[in-house]
Amino acid sequence: MIKLSDLQVKEVIVINNGSRLGHISDLEIDPDRGRIIALVIYTKDKKGGFFGKSDELMIYWEQIVTIGSDVILVKDVTGPKLYIE
Repeated sequence: MIKLSDLQVKEVIVINNGSRLGHISDLEIDPDRGRIIALVIYTKDKKGGFFGKSDELMIYWEQIVTIGSDVILVKDVTGPKLYIE
């Protein structure tokens, strides 16, 4: 079993274009089944400088390709959005 603190040190990278999304800040868990639904990543707006607005990026379990020793590879990430529409 892996702990949240172990996941938080891994960097999340999109395999489609190689962009770095950052590190996991939280998890969304299904309380009925006890399974992870999504990884939550806070991204900062590059235009805002030091006080840039942060967005919440949800990486759903189906988007995870692999969890390695130091990175998490994900696919089909379009941009910050709160929930599936």
